Amino acid sequence: MISFLFIVNRALSSSSRKMSQGPRPLVLCGPSGSGKSTLLKLLFAEFPNTFGFSVSHTTRSPRAGEQDGVHYYFVDRAGMEEAIASDEFIETAEFTGNLYGTSKAAVREIQKQGRVCILDIEQKGVEQIRKTDLNPILIFNNPPTINELERRLRLRGSETEETLRKRLSAAEVEISYGLTPGNFHKIINNVDIEVAYREFRDFVVQELKQQENEGISISLN
Repeated sequence: MISFLFIVNRALSSSSRKMSQGPRPLVLCGPSGSGKSTLLKLLFAEFPNTFGFSVSHTTRSPRAGEQDGVHYYFVDRAGMEEAIASDEFIETAEFTGNLYGTSKAAVREIQKQGRVCILDIEQKGVEQIRKTDLNPILIFNNPPTINELERRLRLRGSETEETLRKRLSAAEVEISYGLTPGNFHKIINNVDIEVAYREFRDFVVQELKQQENEGISISLN
């Protein structure tokens, strides 16, 4: 674990200051195991200069192969709770006893680069970010079935029976929220990854071209 205070820029934490202007952030929401990471990997590969990934913070321990500052900022709970109290986060959530969140500094850094900031967040985070001035593009990645979701999570080998049941229970709630009309701009039914990616990609490109027409500079390459 590293000190949280070296990650977040406190000078940017005041809620009275609006987020810097730039391309609208792209929010991708969906249960763990629904295929979000694959969609984003394909998008970054096709458009390497367009997007920037907002690295979230978490108090959970790293899984095998995860790198601090790449997959998450792995921080201690006390430091993260202090930062939350100081209003340094756009959104936070607690799951299976661990805190997760997206800092304001992380999103600002991507916007300063003129890139579209991508946020991979949970339902509670979506509810919170909708209340900000970020005006995000909201996409829900819907898994084929709960049974398929369970199969994928078991293949990871990183879940206990207890955490697996909690994830599946949370997934049912998240799917219900995701499929409720008005909560998202686009729903991707991720049954076949190639079909899902084409639908995801085409929708995102259409949205970005519309922003370009409104005078926002975005590099689609």
